[in-house]
Amino acid sequence: MDRDHASASLADFLRSARSRLSPHEAGLDEPVLGRRRVSGLRREELAQLAGVSVDYYTRLEQGRSRSASPEVIDALATALHLTDAERDHLLTLARPMPARRRRRPRPQRVDPATWRLLDTLETAYRPAFILGRRLDVLAHNRLAGRLITDFRALPAAERNQARFVFLDPHARELYKDWATVAADTAAMLRLDAGRHPDDPALSALVGDLSIRSEEFRRYWADYKVHRRTTGTKDYRHPLVGDLTITYQALTPANDPDQILFIYDTDPGSPSETSLHLLAQWNERAADQHISRDRSGRAETAD
Repeated sequence: MDRDHASASLADFLRSARSRLSPHEAGLDEPVLGRRRVSGLRREELAQLAGVSVDYYTRLEQGRSRSASPEVIDALATALHLTDAERDHLLTLARPMPARRRRRPRPQRVDPATWRLLDTLETAYRPAFILGRRLDVLAHNRLAGRLITDFRALPAAERNQARFVFLDPHARELYKDWATVAADTAAMLRLDAGRHPDDPALSALVGDLSIRSEEFRRYWADYKVHRRTTGTKDYRHPLVGDLTITYQALTPANDPDQILFIYDTDPGSPSETSLHLLAQWNERAADQHISRDRSGRAETAD
């Protein structure tokens, strides 16, 4: 990332984070200085909380300072009440890697052992999938494909979680809280952009989504970042109805830019029953596919 672009990205992120934090949330008493023109912190208030001069902070936020020490970034992150993911993102923006000759990124590959793990999780009624850079869907087991969508049936360029969430009408019906899923997806993509600012494919993806989705433009402009670790998600599936899943996000040791998502349900819950029904439906569909492959046509019952 060139330093001018890095300074602009740092400035945008700082302005966004400051605007979202009220004086009360930051631990400041509301100053008696007349009506506030901003809902978030003023620059001087954030500078005071971080222990830096107002002039220095202003230069950072206006993109006029090309570097900041880790100590200053840490103080700003603490004053802004940033999450661990936001703190890491801020540090990445403040300390960009030296400019290097751009090389075409190597395609990401899923390790054979990870493929076997996906199959094992399938037998345990656990949907699982792997996201790579740019939220590309690198692999998933059949149950994940049946729960979300079969990315393997899509052209390679369209196997992407962000494209699915923002551009596929099925996603709006599938996720009960689509707006939250969409905002988190944009924030995950923003985190990836901080780590790989010179990725031309990522720039092209953001540009395409910005043109085709008004919601993406709005969430992208929020400059929020998000790293998924654990959580829950509600689905409204066309075959088995409503179900709630819990998920874990793990990083395979051989590639820090891959994330393995494993879905689960509470034992004995209606969601577990629904997931088992979906798995059985999936098995019947697979058997029919095998029959078609063997006979050249779908078998029909008498």
